[in-house]
Amino acid sequence: MLAVRDSRDRAAFAALFDHFAPRLKGFIMRSGTGSGQAEEIVQEVMLTVWRKAAQFDPTRAQVSSWVYQIARNRQIDVIRKENRPMPEELAEDLAGASGAEPDASQILAVEQESSQLKQALSRLKPDQREIIERAYLGELSHQEISTQTGLPLGTIKSRIRLGLDRLRHELKELR
Repeated sequence: MLAVRDSRDRAAFAALFDHFAPRLKGFIMRSGTGSGQAEEIVQEVMLTVWRKAAQFDPTRAQVSSWVYQIARNRQIDVIRKENRPMPEELAEDLAGASGAEPDASQILAVEQESSQLKQALSRLKPDQREIIERAYLGELSHQEISTQTGLPLGTIKSRIRLGLDRLRHELKELR
C-alpha cells in the first residue's frame, strides 16, 4: 500500500487488488448482496483505494481495515440508493396504471408541475442547485458527489438539506 501511496506503483496496486478483491467480494456477498453487484462494488472500492491512496496513514489503521471501511461505506451507499422511498403519488400511479394512455389533463398537469419545479430550482443558490441536481437527477450518492466535487461530505449534506427546504417552501402549493 505504501508503494501505491508514495509512488503510484501499478504492480503494487495489482498485488493489492489480487489480494483484496476476492476477500471483499466474499465480505460483501455475506451481507446478502448478489454476485454481480458485489463485483461492481469491489471494482468501485479498489478504484477508490487507487484514487485515495495518498490519504492512507499506516499510523491510523492497517491496510485491511482501511480497505474494508471503504467497502463497507460503499455498500451502505448502494443499499441506501436502492432503498430510496418512492413518492406516494408515483407509487399510486404505478400501482393504478393498467397500460392506459394518460389523458391530456394529466399530461398538462405534469408539464405544469415540471415547469414550476424548474423555476424553483433556478431560484436556488447555484451551489445548492448543482448538488441537488447531481443527487436527484444524476442519481449520485452523497459520497459520490463529495468525491466528484472535492467538497466535504458534511457540506454536501448541508447544501442538499437547505436546498430541499427551500424547494419545499416554494412548492408547497403543489401539494
